[in-house]
Amino acid sequence: MRLGFGEILVVLALALLFFGPSKLPQLGASLGQAIKGFKKGLNEVEEPEAEKKLPPAP
Repeated sequence: MRLGFGEILVVLALALLFFGPSKLPQLGASLGQAIKGFKKGLNEVEEPEAEKKLPPAP
């Protein structure tokens, strides 16, 4: 599913009507921070469960 230029304009126009021009910058900043946090969470590597249960080597 791909969005064309016309569909993106319709979505932006609806967002402008729904949220208003004063709320759009705040909404964009919040969305950007959410995406940044999501990507950061995906990039973090956790230890496998098997390694967590093993006692440390002497």
